[in-house]
Amino acid sequence: MKTVIRIPNHLTQDRYWGALLMLFSKQPRLQMYFTPRYFDLEEGIVDYHALTKIAKPWSSSERFLLQLALHLFNERYKVNLSDMDYLDPTNKQLALNAIRHRFQIR
Repeated sequence: MKTVIRIPNHLTQDRYWGALLMLFSKQPRLQMYFTPRYFDLEEGIVDYHALTKIAKPWSSSERFLLQLALHLFNERYKVNLSDMDYLDPTNKQLALNAIRHRFQIR
């Protein structure tokens, strides 16, 4: 059984955490890996290396959403925005909402 992570409200309001958490809580593939194995919200840790390793066999659109989530959280992790072309309309809207949250676009 998957361990549920309780997301503190202050993190959803944070522009960096909020964008990452939005993608991981609303996108089905990312939801599968939103577990204590990859996230320690109390310590502010995301296991980037493990996440990118498990994502190797994923579809291009799923890998893009992971890369976008990691980039919005920490710009050290690069993303090619042109890869947004891989997304279906639902995931494209989710990506845009996360970008709006991160950059505080209303």
